[in-house]
Amino acid sequence: MRHTSLIIAAIIAMLLTLAMPAGAQIGEYEASQMGNTYGDGTVVDANGQVRSTWGRDTSKVDRTVPTEFKQWRIDPLYGTRLPEQYNDTLPHLFQNFDYTEGLRGEYTILGNLGSPRMPFNALDRHEADNMFFLKQYDFFHTEPGNHLFTNTKSPLTNLQYHKCGTQETGQDRFRAYFAVNVNKRAGLGFKIDYLYGRGYYINQSISQFGGDIFGYYLGERYDMHAFVGIEHMKSTENGGIEDDAYIENPESFARSIRSRDIPTNLTYVWNRNDAQTYYLNHRFNVGRYVDAELPDSLKPKMPEDDDLWRLLRDDSLSFAIQKDTLRRPIVLDSLRQVWMSQQAIPQDFIPVMSFFHTFKMQKLIHVNYSQGGIPTNYFSHDPYYRSSYDINFRDNTDATSVRNNVGVQLREGFKPWVKAGINLFAAHEHCHYLLPSAETNDTLDVFNTYKENHISVGGEIRKQQGRLLHYNAGAEFWAIGPKAGDLHIHGAADLNFRLGRDTVHLQAKAYFKNITPAFYYRHFHSQTHWWDNDLSNETRTHIEGRITLDRTGTSLRFGFQNISNYTHLAVKLTKNVSEYDSESYTFSRDVEVRQQSGSVQVMSATLRQDLNFLKYIHFDNEVTWQHSSNNDVLPLPTITLYSNLYVVFHVAKILRCELGADMRFFTAYYAQDYAPFANQYAVQDANFDRIKVGNYPVINAYANFALKRVRGYITYTHLNGSRKAFWAPHHPVDPGGLHFGISWNFYD
Repeated sequence: MRHTSLIIAAIIAMLLTLAMPAGAQIGEYEASQMGNTYGDGTVVDANGQVRSTWGRDTSKVDRTVPTEFKQWRIDPLYGTRLPEQYNDTLPHLFQNFDYTEGLRGEYTILGNLGSPRMPFNALDRHEADNMFFLKQYDFFHTEPGNHLFTNTKSPLTNLQYHKCGTQETGQDRFRAYFAVNVNKRAGLGFKIDYLYGRGYYINQSISQFGGDIFGYYLGERYDMHAFVGIEHMKSTENGGIEDDAYIENPESFARSIRSRDIPTNLTYVWNRNDAQTYYLNHRFNVGRYVDAELPDSLKPKMPEDDDLWRLLRDDSLSFAIQKDTLRRPIVLDSLRQVWMSQQAIPQDFIPVMSFFHTFKMQKLIHVNYSQGGIPTNYFSHDPYYRSSYDINFRDNTDATSVRNNVGVQLREGFKPWVKAGINLFAAHEHCHYLLPSAETNDTLDVFNTYKENHISVGGEIRKQQGRLLHYNAGAEFWAIGPKAGDLHIHGAADLNFRLGRDTVHLQAKAYFKNITPAFYYRHFHSQTHWWDNDLSNETRTHIEGRITLDRTGTSLRFGFQNISNYTHLAVKLTKNVSEYDSESYTFSRDVEVRQQSGSVQVMSATLRQDLNFLKYIHFDNEVTWQHSSNNDVLPLPTITLYSNLYVVFHVAKILRCELGADMRFFTAYYAQDYAPFANQYAVQDANFDRIKVGNYPVINAYANFALKRVRGYITYTHLNGSRKAFWAPHHPVDPGGLHFGISWNFYD
């Protein structure tokens, strides 16, 4: 595409600029080393070495641009700032940044860039919410609680470009992040993200375009965080390849077949999600001013007595008093008091209490449509309102959620004995949904409207200050509305301390939820699937902990989860036997909501160990073990593994390089199928032969580099072939291909 060529040309031009000879300009390193400049065209650097500057303009003063910045996320409910590290500047694992399956292969996907994904680890899976169709696109979609706010001394711009494949199969992604401070207290910025994956298999293309703008103000009496995000996500659905033998047994075919030549189950079928998010949290702080504690070097120094006498403007009176031994000390004391009263002693504002308001509005338009790409008998039932469904159809559903919560916060640390802050709030949420009505026909679109209003109250206690111990615990109870009686209790803590020469981090978190299943589990209308369910509340109990040792590079995460009335989607198959051949049959498909009676338990443990040898050779590993008490409703791979073997070295002390290979692996299991017309993952039908995927390593070889503000990589993915390589049933791993990417930070 033309815009792709322009982006590549711009990147090449920037690299050529970076590679210019040192004599062409004074680089950052030289500028930082420059010391005294002599008029004869020489400079003395920090090491005392004299270097010639003839041929360069030394009349101009080199300006060092500050590059320091700090970032934070916010608690989306209370607006509390949570410190965060900006990982987009780290060179390690940059080659995996653009992989939908995650940095370490933590997700199952459909293969293509930007496809719907689901975590392998059950501890990382969360129940569905009002925006039902966005959860599986969290690779692209940004929630306010995940957005990074930036305070920077210089305008910060980060540009990224990722590319692989050809014009027929290529995948492209361009990201731009910009942040600038208006002053020390206020800042704003924006993010742009464009993703286009044509796909290595036909009918698989994905296009996603989104952006957000943000701003904040951190005043003494008033502070505010605002966020607006607009996203468009369009996916072509191919229903998987027609025959897995194309991947598992390619020798059975008379000729070699390219991935783009493998037939798929669906053509001309799409899902589209248009999401809008508007968020505002602001608060008014009540508190008091106290004199700032200053070091002696910064405290005002009392003038000498001779200087104090100058405060008396009448010289004759001053002379007379100085001669009077009785009045002299009394007047000097008075002059000292006058001088002290004239000093502006810095004061700190100590917030005691805050009144806050949070507004969040989300709107989602989900569209599923076809233009004649559905095989006969693909569905388990006849079309219920459109006679032309096998040619083309279009199903729309809209979801809107508006939540306001107001509260009061007792601030942590306003007195030495106040070791934690306390939040209390009340919230109202209005939800509005549109679903196709059964009255819809070929020429008339009719929609059913559903409105829900929920009122809840809650609170939290949180300790953030200090280094040793941090914790939070809170609850929310729904009192009025369809969710009346729902309860969510959560808590988390971390303890950090030294043990010998190592630093130990202990973390724990837990929650209990008794919740009404999401709206789209209760109601869903479309040409292809239809249900109205009366569901019981789902109960989730979740406990997990983590131990991290900094020096040894060891991290152990373990957890347990119990789910009662587990609510999920399941594929339902119906066998279609040919009237001409009783041995020949196909399956019709449907998707339905199921609630598992009783409980389902999950146990999980993840060990991460980073090793290094001779300071240059590194071997990083992460292995996860899981067990599900019911693999028919909650299937999980027993083992998930990520290994990364690489060497790190520097060229000319400034170019950091990594050369290595990494591997992703998970044991075979009955993975969730993907239901294209519901745009969701769903468990396979246990009444028929199910398909296992896994027991296959995917190995990538890569080289990445970091030079000052520039990071880049070149990777060859899936270099070990493609046999038995599936992420999900009928959705194979992309064949081997060359990927590259670059990221550049600007601070001016």
